[in-house]
Amino acid sequence: MKANKSLSAATNEEDAHDRTLVSPGERYGERIRTNVSAEALQARVIEAETRSLAQTFDELSRTGDVPRAAALILGARRRYIGGQGKAAAYAELLGADLSATLSNVFLVDGRALTPLTVLTDVRASDVLVVFSMRRYREDTVRFGELFRESGGQLVVITDSADAPLAAVASALIRVHTGSASYADSPTSVAAVCHLLSTLTTASAKGARRRLSVRDRFGRDLGLYHAGPAAGAEPRG
Repeated sequence: MKANKSLSAATNEEDAHDRTLVSPGERYGERIRTNVSAEALQARVIEAETRSLAQTFDELSRTGDVPRAAALILGARRRYIGGQGKAAAYAELLGADLSATLSNVFLVDGRALTPLTVLTDVRASDVLVVFSMRRYREDTVRFGELFRESGGQLVVITDSADAPLAAVASALIRVHTGSASYADSPTSVAAVCHLLSTLTTASAKGARRRLSVRDRFGRDLGLYHAGPAAGAEPRG
């Protein structure tokens, strides 16, 4: 028991130090050494990614934050998803998964759909899922605050319980992004996107029908390579 407590304390101390390395430049100087072999660096990255993912899943399994967020998404009339910078990639990933099984899923990308357009017509039945990671883009923070002030529900996926939008979130999902690289880890964020979309889809009425219709139109449009399926035995 004492060993586990010591390990936990050491991990918390390491995480606290990691949070002081705000920019990629600072993290590069701290984490990347030119005299380290590729094999050694690979081992460090794999270890760090495994630890971050385990920490994230361990906490989420105890908090119920993801099922709470899934219920908000499922119950919404319109589902908006947003994020800026690197977080835009996470928003696009979640949007792609949710739009396969749910209607009225909109990616706020700043081009086809802007925060200004969304904010002019927020209803209490709307939800915004926003990705906000350090260094916390100011435009993302302000968008989330204004959406919540306008009466919508706000799901925040972030890397700290003290993140700028945490206090106004209807549901807060915290991920661990500790890394051995100059870039904060995306592993737990991608895993949470997968977990959240799975829980939402599992309870979505009509999900099976929508997926079947997508398959049919995908074939009609010729979207996918028509070669042999993976693992299939070659013919004659």
